[in-house]
Amino acid sequence: MTEPLLELEGITKRFPGVTALDNVSLTVRPAEVVALIGENGAGKSTLMKILGGVHQADAGAIRIGGRQVAIRTVADAIALGIGFIHQELNVLDNLDVAGNCFLGREPLWGGPLKLINRARIFSETEKYLERLGLSVSPRTPLKELSLAQQQMVEIAKALSQNARLIIMDEPTSCLTLSETDRLLATVKELRAQGMSVIYISHRLGEVEQCADSVVVLRDGQNAGALKREEISHQNMVRLMVGRDLKDLYVSGAGAQEPDFFRVRGLRTTAYPHCEISFSAARGEILGFAGLVGAGRSEMAQALFGVDKALGGDVALGGKPLAIRSARAAIAAGIYLIPEDRRRTGLITSMTVRENITLPGLPGLASAGLISRRREDELAARQVAALHVKTPSIETRAMNLSGGNQQKVVLAKWLALQPQVLIFDEPTRGIDVGAKAEIYKLMRGLADQGVAIMMISSDMEEVMGVSDRIAVMHEGAITGFLARAEFSEEAIMHLAVGKTAAA
Repeated sequence: MTEPLLELEGITKRFPGVTALDNVSLTVRPAEVVALIGENGAGKSTLMKILGGVHQADAGAIRIGGRQVAIRTVADAIALGIGFIHQELNVLDNLDVAGNCFLGREPLWGGPLKLINRARIFSETEKYLERLGLSVSPRTPLKELSLAQQQMVEIAKALSQNARLIIMDEPTSCLTLSETDRLLATVKELRAQGMSVIYISHRLGEVEQCADSVVVLRDGQNAGALKREEISHQNMVRLMVGRDLKDLYVSGAGAQEPDFFRVRGLRTTAYPHCEISFSAARGEILGFAGLVGAGRSEMAQALFGVDKALGGDVALGGKPLAIRSARAAIAAGIYLIPEDRRRTGLITSMTVRENITLPGLPGLASAGLISRRREDELAARQVAALHVKTPSIETRAMNLSGGNQQKVVLAKWLALQPQVLIFDEPTRGIDVGAKAEIYKLMRGLADQGVAIMMISSDMEEVMGVSDRIAVMHEGAITGFLARAEFSEEAIMHLAVGKTAAA
């Protein structure tokens, strides 16, 4: 067996009041893809920040090529051949591709004039782009590239720094299905070229596709490891949460009013010539599947009044509605949990209390003055009911994990007694344990008579959670599937534009 490229042994890291890592070990061999998985808060990010020179361990050893090293800065990590591809890309869109690859390391000429050797930068960058199969010019402004292409530029930058190990942190969280496939192919190509990769992801299907081994963290400790032949969804879930999740998806009591929420002929600005018609029952979870760009999010935003609908009729409980603004939708009891919870679902600089109570402040006021006592009571009640893990209701939303941020978004609407809840990608970037809690909350709401619309790009999720599935393609619904008809083949058949009868 080959000597390890990287060994982390007994890594411990403490912050005030909490032990983030407790005696954690991890080994990566040359030309190996090691997946690092675990629930939010398990310690993955802290461990990688130690390896990347952002934090220093309180105890433990780091060895590279068998030699113990000290990584005190990001520059130390780069010098040791460690590259980091962050979930939030670290690129400058006002520079071209080559400028991003060699930022701060530009080759110079002209002696004391210190002129940047642009010709050399372009030729060097082109070599790395070709190695990654990225067919763009080094002179292309970064702002003209897609998110997936920008990510490839980040990888090219790491290669230009002579990286032997690349850490990828949730690399596909904002990519389309085709872009994800291309990235996974790139990971395999890098491995074939002798590169090692630490791949961090909540998407266990991707881990199954690309990982040679899996290391699982739980509560800041090693929870186990899996060899290639042992990697399966069930084995990973069991190590992550400490139990089997056979009941991850919970069945419900069933629909109560078949036409409770009715939409007829809805037209959106994204697809002005296509009409969307459907009904959702009380107590039903109606899933919306489709490929990226099918128009599902645009439909949700039109129903919530964020975007203007170009036509169509909406009725709730048999009564017609005129939804021309989000205020009108909220007044009718129609609420949206958006896809990007940090940007459009929360005010992350505000506290948990402020986020939960914000939509209902008029109901917490007397004579125009907000009652802080009533605000505290409401926030505390919602935090307890939804099991939001937060040190305090005064904790800023930005400091919560993704799953708990999603619960805060949900908490603010549940305080207003919803009639219709629209979930747009409800578990994106959320670990499997938090997913189970979100699914349970959704099913509980449906059982209480709320009509649930759930938009999801996760095929397993949409089939596991939904009572019925509506499949969209280019702004229109191509068909509906009853639970007995659910299959990936049936969904994809409709998602590519074929009708149910085709």
